Amino acid sequence: MERKLLEKYARLIVKTGVNIQKNQILVINSPIECAGFTRLIALAAYEEGARDVILNWKDELFSKIRFLHAPEEVFAEFPEWQKQFYLTYLRQGAAFLSISASDPELLKEVQPARVATAQKTGSIALREYREALMSNKNAWCVVSIPTIAWARKVFPALAPEQAVAKLWEAILAVVRVSQEDPVAAWEKHKEDLKHRMEWLNAQQFQSLHYQNSLGTDLTIELPKRHLWLGGAETTPSGLEFVANMPTEEVFTLPDKTGVNGTVVSSKPLNYNGNLIEEFTLKFKNGKVVEYTAAQGQEILTKLIETDEGSHYLGEVALVPYHSPISRLNLLFYNTLFDENASCHLAIGKAYPVCIKNGENMSPEELAQAGVNDSLVHEDFMIGTADLEITGVTAAGEKIAIFKEGNFAF
Repeated sequence: MERKLLEKYARLIVKTGVNIQKNQILVINSPIECAGFTRLIALAAYEEGARDVILNWKDELFSKIRFLHAPEEVFAEFPEWQKQFYLTYLRQGAAFLSISASDPELLKEVQPARVATAQKTGSIALREYREALMSNKNAWCVVSIPTIAWARKVFPALAPEQAVAKLWEAILAVVRVSQEDPVAAWEKHKEDLKHRMEWLNAQQFQSLHYQNSLGTDLTIELPKRHLWLGGAETTPSGLEFVANMPTEEVFTLPDKTGVNGTVVSSKPLNYNGNLIEEFTLKFKNGKVVEYTAAQGQEILTKLIETDEGSHYLGEVALVPYHSPISRLNLLFYNTLFDENASCHLAIGKAYPVCIKNGENMSPEELAQAGVNDSLVHEDFMIGTADLEITGVTAAGEKIAIFKEGNFAF
């Protein structure tokens, strides 16, 4: 890949993604396979005035070795120094950038219980950090670049180098780096999402009804004073950032106990190095009461059984079927991309910022307002070419939101 394009992408991430400020610290969570590009991001951050850049390397191949061979009890332990690493920089007002580029089937040989235990242990230890980011206390962003293992899964018929090149081409297109001025392109894109968001917020729908030919027939009630968000988000100091690059969604939260009916997944879910495919969830009064999967049933069980909150939904997101990512007609096996090609929901924790003044509410106040809490937040895709979504107002008026998979307004 041309260095000039990579530098444009790195600068876009720094300026538009985390929107680094002069004398601010940037923490980058990066796979070691992405080291070359991570260094370009660090360089761009310093050039934009960052006080320091902290690199937190991840090694998924070592993680697999550890999951296969370490004694069971280590997965119920979380090092205090790792917890303090995140909290120290969080309290210093750092921006956090994560590069998501895992092998979709890395852990298929690992006992699901081990992965589930490690996931739950880490979520408990890092609860303060996670809640701060989900409340936009600090700027944060998730991006991606190709790795060989991931590219080969997306393009199995191509040689490794060709697969990586093809995946680079797709990623740079959907994050708008292929355009002459990516920063300006993102400004326009954020404005387009803002218009969708403002229309939805003006309606204050009481509920949404989803239907498609896969078997989805689901009603989701929305809490009073809910907020639709999309594109740029804002810290308490007014700093704008983009949490996901790419992003094509506008999203809000459901009323925790107001979800009823059946929803069917439309794409596989890559969850902790395992794939869950063709799964169905049935809800009653907000809670998952029945679930099946053609592949990954045990993985789905571990996800839903994480805690009480993982039996409920935490996010409702709208993405047109004809989004730029969907038009590529690619299955990325990476939620960052697949969720932005499809309407999706999320199991688990809701974003407090999706209810008016939610970022300043106590856990008890959030619960009373119908906001779900959990150790997990996992998006799964439900959008199809024939998805119909109807909004119902407090007065009982029915308004089409989606027709044939796309916005009707």
